Amino acid sequence: MPKPRSRSSDALPAARPPPALAADRASRRATILAGAGLALAAVAVYANSFSGPFIFDDLLSIPQNLTLGSLRTALAPPGGGLTVTGRPMLNLSFAVNRVLGGDRVWGYHALNLLIHLGAGLALFGLVRRTLLLARRGAGEAAGLAFAAALLWTVHPLQTESVTYIVQRAESLMGLCYLLTLYCFLRGAETDADPDPARPGGSRAWFALSFLACFLGMGSKEVMVSAPVLVLLYDRTFLAGSFRAAWRRRGRVHLALAATWLPLAGLVLRSGNRGGTAGLGVGVGFGTYAATQFQAVAHYLWLSFWPHPLIVDYGVRWAASVGEVAPYAVLVGLLVAGTAVALVRRPALGFCGVWFFAILAPTSLVPGNRQTLAEHRVYLALAPVVVLAVVAAHAGLGRRGRIVLAAAAVGLGWLTVQRNAAYRSEEAIWADTVAKRPGNAYAHNNYGNILAQAGRLPEAMAQYEAALRIDPGYADALYDAGNALKRLGRLPEAIARYREALRAKPELPDVEDALGRALVDAGRPDEALAHFEQALKLDPNFTDASNDLGEALARTGRLPEAIARFEQALRANPNWAEMHNNLGDALRMAGRLPEALAQYEQAVRLKPDYMAARNNLGRALAEADRLPEAIALFEQTLQRDPAAIDARNNLGTVLLMAGRAPEAIAQFEAALRLNPNLPQVHLNLAVALHRAGRPAEAAAELEAARKLGATLPPPGG
Repeated sequence: MPKPRSRSSDALPAARPPPALAADRASRRATILAGAGLALAAVAVYANSFSGPFIFDDLLSIPQNLTLGSLRTALAPPGGGLTVTGRPMLNLSFAVNRVLGGDRVWGYHALNLLIHLGAGLALFGLVRRTLLLARRGAGEAAGLAFAAALLWTVHPLQTESVTYIVQRAESLMGLCYLLTLYCFLRGAETDADPDPARPGGSRAWFALSFLACFLGMGSKEVMVSAPVLVLLYDRTFLAGSFRAAWRRRGRVHLALAATWLPLAGLVLRSGNRGGTAGLGVGVGFGTYAATQFQAVAHYLWLSFWPHPLIVDYGVRWAASVGEVAPYAVLVGLLVAGTAVALVRRPALGFCGVWFFAILAPTSLVPGNRQTLAEHRVYLALAPVVVLAVVAAHAGLGRRGRIVLAAAAVGLGWLTVQRNAAYRSEEAIWADTVAKRPGNAYAHNNYGNILAQAGRLPEAMAQYEAALRIDPGYADALYDAGNALKRLGRLPEAIARYREALRAKPELPDVEDALGRALVDAGRPDEALAHFEQALKLDPNFTDASNDLGEALARTGRLPEAIARFEQALRANPNWAEMHNNLGDALRMAGRLPEALAQYEQAVRLKPDYMAARNNLGRALAEADRLPEAIALFEQTLQRDPAAIDARNNLGTVLLMAGRAPEAIAQFEAALRLNPNLPQVHLNLAVALHRAGRPAEAAAELEAARKLGATLPPPGG
């Protein structure tokens, strides 16, 4: 008797997708999972960077960059050797941040991380498809590509290009560079296997490759090698020879090479980047090139052992042939090995060329600011990581996964630790000084941060350290002069300013600072020449124009001072301080009504400008407009109850108005805020005397005498 068939055996078999379609779906899922993994890893290691403030070069290129007001003006970045100079796409990216969120720093960090993550994803896609071209299995290709992209993304050597906001120049260029390669590869693949449902697909990919290359040229000059590397990629992985690559895709390569034209225009316009890079910056090619052998070796060392990491290495010139020789031999062997590999093992040779092509511009173009910088390795790290991952897989097999996973965790932890150094300007410069004690530039910058915090003795110690390293360092001499002036050590400050000018004569800021120090030392006649020299060096130096006017007024040359202030106001009519200074000069010249108008304008432009409010109140009192003066000082004290000058002035005007008891209350309130004010004690003594309280008046006179006041003669 036959067995009854089960109900399930009567059912039709489930439909299965074709093998190719199933493989494609699996590949798509793997790609999505890899992308999600990269995103999670990037956020995990950079989450603690979002609270880091603008530091150092950030300040001039972002908060103080006037071209970021609109997307249109951003395409003409400021000159002067800033990080954004000659890099309109970088400047535009900062303008996007400004338009979307003002200068809230977390927004800039967020976009930096998005750019970095985009570059990591592009690297993943490029490596995966390249491995597929090399006949690797889909799973193996995806796994190796993910490992390489993950290590590259979380590597602590990348922090300078991601956490240090202005170095977006490097990561934005890196993203464009990788997209140029990736889109070219996709275009070539589509060209070889066209999709009938999408005619012209290869042209779209090639157009995207051209666009990425064009935008990269406007991000940073290192993009210059991209068209060459694309041609080499075509020869190595697609066409098999340069002749075949040119025959099949010559127009595409010509189009990519055409992006050198806008780059050339940008480089010519930006000149020598404010005297820091290029020809004519005081550094010969041989001198600079000698430093780069050690730099390249150091970059390779940091790729495998990223410690210590330093935000500014400063300048260190090679002292002898013996010092350079070991590194020159190492780099020479690597270059020779790359040349041989291009013939015998083209894929390995391509990685070597990629590494050196990224470093070539900063290794061959002389510079006088940094002979070594970690952000320069941002994209050059990619071929190193790819080779390391492939080697680990080949040598260790499945065990290589454990090694690579451990490396990813370790590198990610180091990145989190490195981000902590960027938590403040003080932290990053203290870190730099500790790790690079021979860097005069770092000592000087650390000193400036300490000076801003009011820690002047500590700041002076850093300036002195910088000057021990480089006695002719003009910036350190100038900054030390500023600190000495704030410490009340005027003769020493003046001496430092003069030393700075001997080291570097054409510094308008130093000329102006020396002039102001001479004025404070009671030598305004000497100061005039320095203010005039500052204006010769920089005719648009408004502070020097203002200081010259004040010095002219102090020397009794009031008509010239008034003319100087008026000239400055024609250039900038909304300068409250200049209106106040013009008011002072007019008042000294006996032109009280005009002075009042200037003080009033200063207060309108800057309602919390206490000096102008006090000057206006005193001028109103001089003009016998006592009720208006009293009202103004009372409004000032409503704004700031701790404004001692306003309280003293209000007391004086109340006394003039015959309101001695109210005047006494104001003088006493001022002395409660600061009991060491001899003039206020004198004013209170006068008010008490007028109120018929002679004993108390005598006590206040004695207090004023002890504080060094010059007492009025008997009966005065």
